[in-house]
Amino acid sequence: MSKATEDTIGYYDGNAAGFVTGTVNVEFGALQKAFARRLPEGGRILDLGCGSGRDSLAFLKAGFEVDAVDGSAQMVRAASELTGLPVVHALFADYEPEGLYDGIWACSSLLHVPAAELADVIAKYARALVPGGLFYLSFRLGNHDGMRNGRWFTDLDESAFRNLVAEIPELRIERIDVTSDVRPGRTDEKWLNAWCSHS
Repeated sequence: MSKATEDTIGYYDGNAAGFVTGTVNVEFGALQKAFARRLPEGGRILDLGCGSGRDSLAFLKAGFEVDAVDGSAQMVRAASELTGLPVVHALFADYEPEGLYDGIWACSSLLHVPAAELADVIAKYARALVPGGLFYLSFRLGNHDGMRNGRWFTDLDESAFRNLVAEIPELRIERIDVTSDVRPGRTDEKWLNAWCSHS
């Protein structure tokens, strides 16, 4: 494990309670529904970097089969308590999906992977999608790649994301949206939301 990854995991382990409180009730329904509409009824979803378990719970309530994974032991505990799922404790680079998914939800999670490693990590998970399966990813909008506030962040703009996906033959971009942060007092922060499908 790199020092950056160790520090990032340590941040979440040390701040899990506050992070859960700040994110578990954030209104994310519109994006969740836009994702779910594209999947078959009762389909299989991988919540990649599930954090508090907020999105996993929403997908479970909508009738989907959900696998959830997170690199922080404390977040795994919190998500397991919230969802009742056996959340897997693993890093993105180490987790090996079992079987294929109709959708992969990577909400504000793969942004903690250094830019140099991102294409390989995304490609690995893209291969775990059924043909035509949907991959949702979100990143802070920008061009930063390094530590910030105790965590590693890879920020991307649309051009950088398109160049990234051009290295991944399994994926094609369907749509890119820029949205404001939905957390109170943070609407000036912008996010890149990308919708890709398995080609």
